[in-house]
Amino acid sequence: MAYAQALLCTGPSPRPCHQCRACQLTARNAHADLQLFQPKKKLPNKDDEVVDRIDGSILRAQADVLVHEAALRPVEGRYRILLVQDAQRANEVFQNKVLKTLEEPPPNTILLLTALDRASVLPTIVSRCQVLQLRPLDIAGTEAALRQGWGVEPQTAALYARLCNGRLGWAVEQVRDPQSSRQRLEQLRQLWELLPADRVQRLAFAEALAANRDSRQLFGLLELWTAWWRDVLLLQAGCRDACSNIDQEAELQRQAQLLDPEPVRKLMHTLRRIERYLHHTVNTRLALDVLLLQLPSLPRS
Repeated sequence: MAYAQALLCTGPSPRPCHQCRACQLTARNAHADLQLFQPKKKLPNKDDEVVDRIDGSILRAQADVLVHEAALRPVEGRYRILLVQDAQRANEVFQNKVLKTLEEPPPNTILLLTALDRASVLPTIVSRCQVLQLRPLDIAGTEAALRQGWGVEPQTAALYARLCNGRLGWAVEQVRDPQSSRQRLEQLRQLWELLPADRVQRLAFAEALAANRDSRQLFGLLELWTAWWRDVLLLQAGCRDACSNIDQEAELQRQAQLLDPEPVRKLMHTLRRIERYLHHTVNTRLALDVLLLQLPSLPRS
C-alpha cells in the first residue's frame, strides 16, 4: 500500500508526501486508480465437490474482474494500480487467468502481488514479476534510518528501532504522532496497575476494553503487552540487550525479579491465542476476561 501510495502521490519528493489529495485517498483505500483484490481463502474440505466448485467459481469471477480493471485507463493518476494481497490463496484457475495480463500489462497499469512465499505461487507467475524480498530491518539499520532520514534524536531513534520489530513505517508513524508516545506510556501504566488489582478491577477493565469498538487500538494494546512480557522473560533469561522497552528498564527489572518465569510464559501463550481468536468471530469480552484473569499478580508497591 505504501508503494502504491508513492506511485500515485502528486506531492513533492520524498514520496509519498502523506499530504496531497492522492495520498489521503490512498490511505483510505478510496483512490479511483487503486483496486484491491483479496483472493478467496481456500477451504479446507478438499473432498467436497460442491465446496470446491463454489470456491472455484468465486476465484474465476475475481480473476475476470481483475483482467477487466487492468484494461481501463487511469482516472486521475499517472498509473492504474491493482494490488493482489495474499496471492498464495488463489487457485491455479485464478493465477492462470491473470497470467496474460501479467505478461503484457496495458500501459500505465501496475500489478502488485503479495505472498507469504514465492514457492506458494505458480512459477509462471513468479517468472513474470520482479520479486522483492521483504524482510524486517535490523535494529541498527532502523535506528540509522530514523536519525538520517527523519532527524530523530538518538535516544528516541534507539527506542523506536527496538519497539518497531523491523517495521520502519511503524516507527515513522510514531515519530510523526507525539500522542502515540504518550498513549504507549499510559497503556503501560494501566498494565502495571492491573498486576496488583483484584479480580473485580481486572474484569471491569476487560469490560471497558471490550466496549471500545476500535479494533486497531485493541490489537495495538495486545502487541504492546506482548512486547512487555517478552522483555520480562528476556531479562529473566539474562538477555538484557535484546529488550525493546529500554526506556522502562527499572520497572522491567523489578517485575523480572518479583515474578516467576512460568506464569509469564503461560501468559505469552495466552496472548498469542487471544490475538488469533479476535481475528475471527469470538466473544471479545469473554476472551479479554480470560486474558485479564491470567495476568500475573504483584503486591501493591
